[in-house]
Amino acid sequence: MAGAFPEERVAWPVAHQRWHTFTFLHWAYDPADVQRLLPADFVVHTHDGLAWVGLTPFVLADFHPPGLPAIPGLSTFPETNLRTYVLNRNGVDGLWFFSLEADELATVLGARTLLQVPYQWAAMTVEANSRITYRSRRRWSPAAGHDIVVIPGAPLTGEELIERDHFLTGRWRAFTKIAGCVVTVPVEHQPWPLWSARVDQIDQDLLIAAGLPEPQGDPLAHYSPGVDARLGLPRWSGVNTRR
Repeated sequence: MAGAFPEERVAWPVAHQRWHTFTFLHWAYDPADVQRLLPADFVVHTHDGLAWVGLTPFVLADFHPPGLPAIPGLSTFPETNLRTYVLNRNGVDGLWFFSLEADELATVLGARTLLQVPYQWAAMTVEANSRITYRSRRRWSPAAGHDIVVIPGAPLTGEELIERDHFLTGRWRAFTKIAGCVVTVPVEHQPWPLWSARVDQIDQDLLIAAGLPEPQGDPLAHYSPGVDARLGLPRWSGVNTRR
């Protein structure tokens, strides 16, 4: 279940990768606005009666299968995910991705083909110093992207973090579908080191492109220097995806 610590050990990973320079931006939504975009047999996983949609720009680094080295030029690239939180019909929670932007064509084509996740090929940059600037623009139609500037603050202590912070960040599986059947992809990594963050600039149209209403107000922001992740083998979940 959602929380600060991994739900299971991924003993036999199919991929290793590092997620760093990671920003979580979250907006609250009426659950009905999110539910209508989900496949059948999924319900929005709410917190305090609200649905949450997250935009997460970061750098994916050192992607490689077990026992093989990372490939220079192919294994490190910017990525931005648009996601929400769902429960399947058995009450198991996880991530549902509306879109995943990546500046690496082989990854985009491979993930779309093998895992049928909605990756989009985008021209992207991440500039990191005292201010972190994330830029993205899709190379394929329909056009969408973002220009985001975030100023990381100080590390947050365990006493400063609340249940909602772990609900939004501590997710240990993603749902997708292969050949019409929903599968889960487990993930294991150390607990997120979360920092406070201030959004200095945000210009994005990815939420509208996904079919969501225009978000209201400033997003809830967290920053993380990153984690080392192990992705497990996709597993059939027995959930039909017809709408």
